[in-house]
Amino acid sequence: MSAESFAKAVDRLLTQVSHWERPRWSAGNPSKADLVHGLVQRIADLGADAENRPHRQVPRLGDLALRDQLRVVADDLLAAAPEAHLARAADDVTTVRRSL
Repeated sequence: MSAESFAKAVDRLLTQVSHWERPRWSAGNPSKADLVHGLVQRIADLGADAENRPHRQVPRLGDLALRDQLRVVADDLLAAAPEAHLARAADDVTTVRRSL
């Protein structure tokens, strides 16, 4: 899995949710926001693993901040660029995007 493939998967998800307002984020059980926040946390954890850092909890800043949080942790993971981590992350992004 290339960095480009992971970046495209993230871009597809961000495009899908870019226009969402709070009611759309809160729909479902678990909510769409819960699903995306979980994804953000998992990507942050993969980035920490790639950089041999401890995992830290990603703060829940609010539903509308999730797009920015996803972009930041995705960029961090891309900077670390481990192929195995990118493949896992791309699969996770795709799974979450399809479940939304």
